[in-house]
This record gives sequence, structure tokens and C-alpha cells, in this order.
Amino acid sequence: MAGNTFGQAFRVTTWGESHGTAVGATIDGCPPGLLLTREMIQKDMERRRPGTGGAASPRKEPDRVEILSGIYENKTTGTPLTLVIYNKDAHSKSYDTLKNIFRPGHGDITYLRKYGIRDHRGGGRASARETAARVAAGAVARQLLASRDILVQAYTIALGSVEISKRDMNDISENRLFCPDNEAAERMEERIIEVRKQHDSLGGIVEILAKGCPAGLGEPVFNKLDAELAGALMSIGAVKGVEIGAGFEAARLTGSENNDPIIPKGFATNRSGGILAGISNGDDIVARVAVKPIPSIAREQQTVDLDNKPTTIKVGGRHDISAIPRIIPVCEAMVCLTLADHFLRQQAILGFADQGGGVEKIP
Repeated sequence: MAGNTFGQAFRVTTWGESHGTAVGATIDGCPPGLLLTREMIQKDMERRRPGTGGAASPRKEPDRVEILSGIYENKTTGTPLTLVIYNKDAHSKSYDTLKNIFRPGHGDITYLRKYGIRDHRGGGRASARETAARVAAGAVARQLLASRDILVQAYTIALGSVEISKRDMNDISENRLFCPDNEAAERMEERIIEVRKQHDSLGGIVEILAKGCPAGLGEPVFNKLDAELAGALMSIGAVKGVEIGAGFEAARLTGSENNDPIIPKGFATNRSGGILAGISNGDDIVARVAVKPIPSIAREQQTVDLDNKPTTIKVGGRHDISAIPRIIPVCEAMVCLTLADHFLRQQAILGFADQGGGVEKIP
């Protein structure tokens, strides 16, 4: 129970550290015959990689993914897929001053308490660099879902105190914050500049939308779809809260206000976020995550050293101002992995409609 493997039918194990040789993922359970190329995975890697400007770290990583196994003639073979992303621009010496000191807001102190040893170089396994492996694996899951017309998209709805006032999906591709409100995106960019000058960081809120998901995904009681989506999203280091559908707003509503009326075409509203009793109902799945501010800041903070003596710290090196927008493909990846896993688990219940191989669409 080392905590590095996700899923049951579509199982992903990630490995690697921020300043190690590489990070990567091994996928077991991907069905054979799925069209998959390196370029398909690379599209998602490009949105996550560092060094793209805005709120991002200046670390320059090409994040070129390589497929080491599990594919033949651009199709999956059904055997384990191994994906690797080599680290090219790690500046480990920048972290020498942190070897004997704990950074506030990081996992430095908890990793040492757990393992008795820690890799101080960029946070090691606790670094956001680990999410590159998730995005690579999630891109494979995305192809599986897309083959059944299930689409997953995430976008920024708040950065710091700046919130969107509309959701125009056409705007998402027109700004580098993947925000569905171009006017709000401009204000977010202005806020990033302000906070950068203050040597501080920002949090925000990301919304994830899954369209085309069939009814019936999710297990009763302990493996509810919303519970596993929440767990998947909470496993992202910067995420401190998850809500599905109306979320916390549901606590302020009456039953008559919160219930989604059922009509012949489906549901009149979607306050449930596409999930009832832990099982998808065929409507859009909607989730939101609260993203904390990046803890590495160049402002003086209180901390202690390895001898538990009080001291202060200013974190240097190359760090994002906000996990947004680079966290967006990571959120998409975790939703894709969860849905792909439950899709295959549902197939195990219903059986294959096509006994000749391949994954058939759930009716």
C-alpha cells in the first residue's frame, strides 16, 4: 500500500522525482486496439509543461513523452504501457540552502516524519513535477473515453479574488489561463503581475466538465463515482477542496430547490453534477477544485530547521505564481483516469457486446 497506484481496471502507477532522471507512468489494463500515438499524448503535455510564461515557472522542460512498451503500429496491445518523461532542466544547486530547513506549506516536514529521509531538491516525489506522469497517463485515458464520445475539459473560473461572470467555451482557447471569460482573464493577468511584484502567489478555482458520460458508472456505497472523483482530484498536491454539482451551495438550498426535476428528455437542471447515489445519471458531470496558492514565495516566512530551531526563510529558485493554468490538464487527467477506470469496471458487469475484442459502448 505505497500509494503510488491509482485505479482498479485501468491501473496507473506513477514514479520519479522532480530532480531525478525522469518521471513516468505504467498503465496496466488499457484495452488492446486503441489508437494511440506519442503526438496524442504530447498535446496534453504541452499544456502542463513549465516555462510557458504568465504565472508559470521559468524552468524550461520540453516534457517530451516516450512510449517504451505496450504499443505496436500505433495501437495498444493490451500489455502494460510504460511512459517516460526525462528531466532536462533541473537546477538542483538552487535547493542547497534548503537541505536543513523546512519550507512552510510544503511536504518537507511530513515526508521526513514518514520516511526518515527526504529529497530536498525541488520537493522530490512531492513536487508538482510528478503530475507530468499523471497527464501522460491521463492522455491515454482520454483517448479511450474519446473513442466512446466522452469528452473532458477543465477551465479557470477564479484566480485569487478575480472571478468569471460568464462561461463562453469559445474563450477558453483564446487566453493562456484557459478561462471561459476573456474579460476576466485580462483582470487575472493584471492580478498576476501585481502579485509577482509583491513576491507572493495566488490560488484559484478550476471547474471540470465531462460530457457524454453514460449513465451507470460508479459503484454502490464505498466506490461511488463522485467519491472517487473527489479522491482523485484531492490527490493533486495543490488541491484543498472539491465539490460536485451544486456542492456547498446545496447546503443553503431547500430540497425543492436542490432536486433536479426528471423529465422525458432527462433532467431539467443539473445541481447533482451528473451523479445520483454515486452513479452517473447520463447528464454532464461537473466538479470544481479549490487550488491553494503556491507555497514557495520569496517573502520572509517563519520556519524551523532540522534541529527544530526557529529561523526564517525566503524561497528562491524558479516557481510558479499560481498552479493555474498548469494544473488544468492535471485535473482533466485525474477525471479521465477515474472515468476510464469506471467505464471498464462497468464493462466487466455488462460484458462485452463485441466478443471479437475492443471496448463497446455502454447502452
